[in-house]
Amino acid sequence: MRRTVFTEDHEAFRRTIRDVIAAEVVPHYDEWRAAGAVPRAFYKRLGELGVFGIEVPEEYGGAGQRSFKFQAVVTEECARAGVSFGAAGAHTALCLPYLLTYGTEEQKRRWLPGFVSGELMTAIAMTEPGTGSDLAGMRTTARLSEDGTHYVLNGAKTFITGGVQADRVLVCARTAPATAEDRRGGISLLVVDTSSEGYAVGRTLEKLGLKVSDTAELSFTDVKVPVTDLLGEEGAAFGYLTHNLPQERLGIAVGAYAQAAAAVGFATEYVRDRTVFGRSVASFQNTKFVLADCRSEVDAMQAVVDRALEAHDAGELTAADAASAKLFTTERAGVVVDKCLQLHGGYGYMMEYPIARLYADTRVTRIYGGTSEVMRSIIAKSMGL
Repeated sequence: MRRTVFTEDHEAFRRTIRDVIAAEVVPHYDEWRAAGAVPRAFYKRLGELGVFGIEVPEEYGGAGQRSFKFQAVVTEECARAGVSFGAAGAHTALCLPYLLTYGTEEQKRRWLPGFVSGELMTAIAMTEPGTGSDLAGMRTTARLSEDGTHYVLNGAKTFITGGVQADRVLVCARTAPATAEDRRGGISLLVVDTSSEGYAVGRTLEKLGLKVSDTAELSFTDVKVPVTDLLGEEGAAFGYLTHNLPQERLGIAVGAYAQAAAAVGFATEYVRDRTVFGRSVASFQNTKFVLADCRSEVDAMQAVVDRALEAHDAGELTAADAASAKLFTTERAGVVVDKCLQLHGGYGYMMEYPIARLYADTRVTRIYGGTSEVMRSIIAKSMGL
């Protein structure tokens, strides 16, 4: 079926990204995996290509295209090639909406030009060692100084994508204690300079997958954060997080669909070339039926993702819509990738094959951005249950 969600502009952008991946990523990708991070020079290269500035207004150095579909193209092309741009996705899909929506004019002029160029990389720090999906339970605090010029930040965060290389981190902290009536109040967003005294990057976490995406533990010991680096209103951050979660979950859904589609492509190519008992693996009826099932699953995922992309660009994607898209695509992607790995036999278990890396990478999609269990709760609530 002809896909209609993307315009010629999107497809031209796709061709550029595909060429860059082939020429500048694939030849070096094993080195990136071994290093556990994308080189900073490549982030600057993405800045030169305009990848970071697509949704940034022109007055700050961007292209002013208010469409998430360009980011979806990047996600699809990375999955197709079995590579990743590391923490670039968190930089654009997670952090940028907060800066654009809640930043003051002065803050945008101060941060966005560097954001666009890749000179200033960002991350967002919500999760804490004892607090996952329950963001209201966070214990990191930011106390306003007596003279009102700065906050004093103390606490710790974990599972922070891009946390090792980030120049600014959007840190969620309590500027007022929770109350029995309102556990969600009193949380603020501070855009913290990572060169600040008392700011420390702890362990770089070793993950099952996503090997080129640096993920870190962060700690804050009496870190002074100027009040001019408060993003939005004090105490209003929980609402900001809720507002931006649908886009985050849409991005995860796009990634899950793209990974499943890539897995089918890798498996189809492999079974055509591999022979057993004097025949190609592709010639066996079981192989054909498994791949046919996978293809139908991918088609369904694509339909869900495309509808969600259209709704998001139209400003109509609800929290329940995004939760439904994420739940469906991530759960089904796990099944599809597993079947495609099985068709590779023993080689599917070897990390030199992209299907093995996809298997590891796809698993986390059912966890981050809200677990599948949380997605089910959101959907059920929207149904009045």
